Amino acid sequence: MPVDIAFLAIAEAQQLYHWLPAALELSRRPDVRVSILSPSDQILALVRSYDPDARLNFVRLRCALPMPDSLFRQPSRLVTLLLNHRTIAEFPILVTTEISSAWLRRLPGFRSRLILIKHGAGDREGGYKKRHADFDLTLVAGEKDRCRMITRGLCAPDAVAIGGYAKFELRADRQRFFADDKPVLLYNPHFDPALSSWINHGPAVMAALESLTGWNVIVAPHTKLARKVPPITSAAPHIRIDMGSRHSIDMSYTVSADAYLGDVSSQVYEFLIEQRPCIFLNLDHVDGTGDAFAHWRLGQVIDRADALPAALAQANDLQPSYVAAQKAAMQQSIDLSPIPASRRQADLILNFAKAHR
Repeated sequence: MPVDIAFLAIAEAQQLYHWLPAALELSRRPDVRVSILSPSDQILALVRSYDPDARLNFVRLRCALPMPDSLFRQPSRLVTLLLNHRTIAEFPILVTTEISSAWLRRLPGFRSRLILIKHGAGDREGGYKKRHADFDLTLVAGEKDRCRMITRGLCAPDAVAIGGYAKFELRADRQRFFADDKPVLLYNPHFDPALSSWINHGPAVMAALESLTGWNVIVAPHTKLARKVPPITSAAPHIRIDMGSRHSIDMSYTVSADAYLGDVSSQVYEFLIEQRPCIFLNLDHVDGTGDAFAHWRLGQVIDRADALPAALAQANDLQPSYVAAQKAAMQQSIDLSPIPASRRQADLILNFAKAHR
């Protein structure tokens, strides 16, 4: 009998890049059947675009109410789980990147094993919730996250493993988003109201970006922020704004930019797959010594939006002094083994599945 493994695709599209490489790798293994479960035709279509050989099995989950189908706005995860729990429970191994699925544990008779692939490689406390402890196996990107999961009591040492960052394997190629050859700055504000540079300081940040004469700018907020705030707009010809598209989630911008501007988003680690200048905004003048701000050691930190032009002017000259720290942070955050992360994750998932048949 084949090993049945299902991937729960009930989150927004930005998360699928973290599990899809492992799903595709497993689908190529002998005697393994991989199913993708989602309430969204658009999500399933995006997954199909990476599966030209049609190896994956697709299961369309039911929705409670009719709603517009969108890559970035999905039905309530809890409602989806409750409405489809019998279908979901038919699969002995469930893999997901979101922790809402832990609620399945509370349903009578639910016996499937739950595997979590943590998405992102960031530093915020928001990445560590009590529900993480409900998973049978957790795969993390690097040693930093493994240690934090264990020390916080969320995983036993034998229930958390380093699988790398498989999203890198589906990253887009470097692209040209502007007609001229000015360097490109990527601004990537986070969605957390307590930490985001945009929510409290949007007008000041935009004024600073519009004042830049020697740069093109891509404004690509975290997709959760894009859903929370009014559409960001600018008439400046050197500014491109993306409130949610495939470019904003497939690393098109992080691989195509020459410098990074942000606050606490883990996308900085996707940018640092190649060491380049980073600038961080501390516009609320918070104490940046805690774990949540660990990556602020990887570039300049400015506490006024109007300090941005000067920071950019010296970014290339200062970059050599940050290279060693950037490489060390990447090594701790994301295990860049010569063995592809998709293969490592697939091996961990399949070995676990076979051990619990």
